[in-house]
Amino acid sequence: MTEKEINEFVTFPKTFEKYKWYKPILVFIIGLIINAILIVSIYFIFSIVYGEHLIDGFLNGGYETLNNELGTIISNLSVITMIPAVYIATKIVKDRPFSSYASSRGGWNFKLYFKAFIIPFILFLVFELVETAITGQTGTYHFSIPFLIICLILVPLQCIAEEYVYRGLIMQTFGSWFSIPILAVILQSVIFALSHGYNSLGNVEIFISGLIMGFLAWKTNGIEVSSAFHTANNLSLSLLIMFGLQSAQTNVTLPDFIEVTIFEIILCLIMYYVGKKTDWFGEIPENS
Repeated sequence: MTEKEINEFVTFPKTFEKYKWYKPILVFIIGLIINAILIVSIYFIFSIVYGEHLIDGFLNGGYETLNNELGTIISNLSVITMIPAVYIATKIVKDRPFSSYASSRGGWNFKLYFKAFIIPFILFLVFELVETAITGQTGTYHFSIPFLIICLILVPLQCIAEEYVYRGLIMQTFGSWFSIPILAVILQSVIFALSHGYNSLGNVEIFISGLIMGFLAWKTNGIEVSSAFHTANNLSLSLLIMFGLQSAQTNVTLPDFIEVTIFEIILCLIMYYVGKKTDWFGEIPENS
């Protein structure tokens, strides 16, 4: 495959012979059922190990549950299950390869993901540390080597799982239906925001984040860069929560909303500029 053969990512599903407009709906429904089964299994296992009262406390909490080890592990695992759920659903429906959800460049590109991760991760850490220096420590220290290892594994997988669903399945579905990429970016952002449990201002912030990651996926013809952006954000916050410098909050305040939104927009533009200048986005996976 050469760079000239790279397809447009958002409308990519329409290039497959077996693809029909209704098949993504089947993938979504089947994937939802499989995901629910996997989540129930996770809760059942953790209930046996930790006790049902702890799991009930997690279910009744908001994003504040991410301020402890158990809540972080369960919440991340519950999202990660979307990857096998969508994968199995695509095999059942047989509309298009699972790799097409990752990119229109020939599947997932690990090299691109890791290169695109470095800049935003450093900048997100600096941003969070500066914010902590201004507002003060808001969390409780609970660092441990095992928990650090768990975060380094689970958080990236959780972010990648969301990208497969929102910027892959959902955005590409809208793109195949309407053939208007920008409309698909907006619609998936609405769904992305509504699926989060923040307050109204927090959901607007998530909507803007969805627009940014949708833009990155659209313009880079794949979800690796949006996944890197997503991972950098979540992982930096998880590490600061672990050290007690920050805490997860369901209610987003106006100052936080303004700061985060401006920072993410600037960071998005930096990533896109660097990517275009270095031709990262034209790279083809080695296994293509």
